[in-house]
Parts: sequence; C-alpha cells; structure tokens
Amino acid sequence: MSVSQGFDAALAGVLGLLVGSFLNVVIYRMPVMMYRDWLTDAVANLMSSKDQPSLWSLVFGPKSKAPKELEAAADKAAPAIENLPRFDLALPASRCGACGHKIRLHENIPVLSYIFLRGRCASCKTSISPRYPLVEAITGALFALCGWRFGLTPTGALWAAFAALLICQFLIDFDTQFLPDPLNYMLLWLGLVGAAMGWTGVTLSSAVWGAVFGYLSLWLVYHGYRLITGKEGMGYGDFKLLAALGAWLGADYLIAIILVSSLVGAVIGLTLRFAGKLAHKDIPIAFGPFLAGAGLVCLVIGPELVRQWVPFAFPLGTLLR
Repeated sequence: MSVSQGFDAALAGVLGLLVGSFLNVVIYRMPVMMYRDWLTDAVANLMSSKDQPSLWSLVFGPKSKAPKELEAAADKAAPAIENLPRFDLALPASRCGACGHKIRLHENIPVLSYIFLRGRCASCKTSISPRYPLVEAITGALFALCGWRFGLTPTGALWAAFAALLICQFLIDFDTQFLPDPLNYMLLWLGLVGAAMGWTGVTLSSAVWGAVFGYLSLWLVYHGYRLITGKEGMGYGDFKLLAALGAWLGADYLIAIILVSSLVGAVIGLTLRFAGKLAHKDIPIAFGPFLAGAGLVCLVIGPELVRQWVPFAFPLGTLLR
C-alpha cells in the first residue's frame, strides 16, 4: 500500500468514525420520527371540519361518523401532538435514555469515549449498548476501505455513502421491521446518478434495468406468496431496497445479491439462535437486513470476486449485452 493510499484510507476512516456516530442518531431517531408522522396523520384523518370531511366518512360513507370515543381521543391527542417538542436528526441534543444527562462533547468521541467511560453513562452509570461503538467502528472501517480502494474521489465518497445508508437500513429494519423510504430513495437515486456519471463502474442502462428487475422480482414473489398462502411474506421496502442495490451493482448482479443475502440471513439466524434471541421458530425476521448485508458484502469483497464465486448467477448480464 502506497503512502498516498494509506493517507486516503486513514483520513476516510476518521471521517467514517464521525459519520458512524451520526448514523447511531439516524438509526434511533428516524423510526421515532416516522411514528410521530403516522400518529399525526391518523389523528388528523379522524378529525373533521366544515371544509374537509374525516377519513372515516370517506371510507364508510358520508352519513357514517366515527365512534364518539374515537373522535374524543383524536380531539384530545391533537393538541398534545402539537405541543410535542421538536424531535428530528438535529434536535434535541443526545442524552442518556435513563437519566436524561446531556452528552457532552468529550463524551461523544467515537469509540474512545465508550472505552474511557467503560461503557457507562458519565452521570448515572447505566450501561451503554456496545452497538454504538460497533456502528462507529464498522462505518470507519468501511470508509477506510473506500478511501484505500478509490481514493479521496467522488467515486470513493459515493461508495462510502452506499455503505452508510446500508448500515442504517440494516439496523433500522432489524429493530423495527421498517425500511424508511427516504433512505431507500436516496440509495436508489445515488446509484442511478453514480452510473450516469461513470462513478460506479455500471452502465446507466444496466443500473436502470437493475432497479426495474430488482423491484419487480420481489414484487412478483410477494404477490405469488400472498395468493398461495393468504399471508404477506415481506414489505414493499424490500422491493425498493433490492431496486436500489440493482441500480448500484447492475441488473446482472441481482441473482448474486439474492444468493449472498441468503448466506447473510443464515449467518444472522444462527448467531441469534446461539445468542438465545431466536428461541421460537415463529418469530419473524425482516428480509431487509439480509439484503443490506449482501450489499455490504459485495462492497467489501468487490464485485469482481462475487462474479468469480458465483459465475452461474449472471445470466441477465448476457441477455442485456
């Protein structure tokens, strides 16, 4: 490794540690922001006015009214929601979930603060989840990899963003079984723009068809499973995530992504089983973490190595040429 490569990797790795600290905020706060939005919409839809009928009357007919208890609950909830303090990715400042202690600057240094504080809150000594420094360390390592492989270039920055978004989607879906649309759409559009600019090594045609076939493949599986069993096997967020991965890696990588996601799923399932987190076979596990993990695996080992390992999984590449 040349001195220049080492410098680029080190600088990117330090930036990744800082970004990883922010990703912890995104992973925790974005689902809460989504819940707030849904609750606000639900309350608004139950309330009626002279100019706008309630959603209840639109669904059940103009002469139908929501139960009085439901309307009373909505009327009571509306001012409470309006008076909620601001909550987004910027405010409020990070605090201890147990005692409310505001985390000071020297307590928020990626990885190092966790070590110096011995994994406990500086005020109440409540244990802090080791996942926080792990996210920071993994993000730093992936950014360093991008800096080493691509240098401090638009291509390197783009692939670092790819890694950051997949880390968020992996953990948000693992925790909540939701894949936020803003992150999926950002991933999708960055992949298409990167292909158009020649930064991802994928032609724009392959990126577009990758997005199309990625979405349609899981869409067909979803509806086929629903017709056969009457149950929903996955969510629409999974379709969008595979579409985004198709935009980044190209249409001919879709089958390989599915195969790698199966391996990731097996590793996650076995890990949870040995850790005692998967004691019952009926506990649902989201598919999104498997897809996000597959995208990260493809980034780490490199697309060419994926092609060497599973050469039989690239028929679309031949058809599209």
